[in-house]
Amino acid sequence: MTHPAPGPSATSTPPSPGFGATVQRLLGLAWPVLVAQISSMLQMVSDTLLAGRYSTQDLAAVAVGNGVYISVVMLMVGILQSVSPTVAHHVGARRQAEIAPTLHQGLWLALLLCVPTFAFMRHPGLLLDLAQVGPEIRPLTEAYLATIAWGLPGALLYRTFYAFSNALGHNKALMKISLSCTAVHIPLSWALMNGHLGLPPLGAAGCAASSACIGWLALGLGALHAWRAPVYRPYALFTHWQGPQRARLAELVRLGLPMGFSSFVEVSAFTLISLLIARLGPDVVAGHRITANISALIYMVPLALGVATLVLVGQALGAGNRRAARHKAFVGTVVAATACTLLALGLWLGQGAVLGAYTRDAQVQGIAASMLIYTCLYQFFDAIQTIAAHALRGYKITFGPMLVHALCFWGIGLAGGYLLAFHGLGAWLAPQGVAGFWQAADLSTLAAALMFGTYLYRVAQQT
Repeated sequence: MTHPAPGPSATSTPPSPGFGATVQRLLGLAWPVLVAQISSMLQMVSDTLLAGRYSTQDLAAVAVGNGVYISVVMLMVGILQSVSPTVAHHVGARRQAEIAPTLHQGLWLALLLCVPTFAFMRHPGLLLDLAQVGPEIRPLTEAYLATIAWGLPGALLYRTFYAFSNALGHNKALMKISLSCTAVHIPLSWALMNGHLGLPPLGAAGCAASSACIGWLALGLGALHAWRAPVYRPYALFTHWQGPQRARLAELVRLGLPMGFSSFVEVSAFTLISLLIARLGPDVVAGHRITANISALIYMVPLALGVATLVLVGQALGAGNRRAARHKAFVGTVVAATACTLLALGLWLGQGAVLGAYTRDAQVQGIAASMLIYTCLYQFFDAIQTIAAHALRGYKITFGPMLVHALCFWGIGLAGGYLLAFHGLGAWLAPQGVAGFWQAADLSTLAAALMFGTYLYRVAQQT
């Protein structure tokens, strides 16, 4: 666990801005991130909608394949996210000469991470064997993963630039890039899936091919923006390019590996459910996929606010203002918890229309509806743990949060969910099926909120 170096005392720092001013600054940073993330999520939602209307087997293959892809990629993206707090501290401390080299090393790290990730996506057989993926969807799942792997280098390089730009507060262009990619992905995915470009219908693999193309499109648009936008010129990103430097790479890995593992644990606790329930049949997997899509869309709100909180906390600490860092973490928590509670209420009241937009299959709708209550229940606690975890990253504390994530989301959520789903609790509770995973998700987010909230409070009081 790494704590920030001692800085000026609270009495030597300027007073923190008021609650309203901090909310305004927080929302100013968060809303472009939110739009960009929702836009990216709409790509997944559109794939779910398209696959659901193509066939239940293809929808199940998209659910399993995308669950594996997102879990692994989020591990790598989480490692690359170390660029964000590093740059935020440089900005707060006015170390401008250190900003471009941080991006350069992050890009080198992204290329290194592509190698094992690509190999895994092209050869996922062992994982699919362990998950007992049925023969009716396994070939479709393998084709999905093998195809989407070709977009990995573009996706990881762009996500490095994404983390860099967020730390600088230059994120409106990222929003436009994401919207542009979504506008291309949806019709391209539809065409490739259904065979409207002179190719045979590709089904689930068509969604993957479109996603691979979008990864490279995002990188190209990001590079063009960095080259032409005046806001990047003071950093001289394309001059004095630095090759890989072992010390800088090691520092990014040291900070980022726990972040990546935390992201992997948190995401995989939900996405890997698709693998574990594959034995229950395509209808159950499809119903879970719909519920997971809805949950992931809501999660974009605390995630966007968490990214903004990380940046504000990191910049405040870089400037030596510990009081402001505490204040910004508190405001981020209040705003996120309020927003997610309201969204959960709206989802519960409008669930019929929401589920009807996903599928016409009454059985799949019923399975998804039976899990929706659990999604609504955990939103308040998920908001708290998300903001607290990101605020701790702003403090450059990543190892302890990684342990909390593993305990809560794997220990309680995934392992506990497996127990409830397939074994129950003996005479006290019968096996719950897929609902057991969502019941455990509620317990895991409650535990995470309590542990992360306490962790952040103690860290903030010590600095």
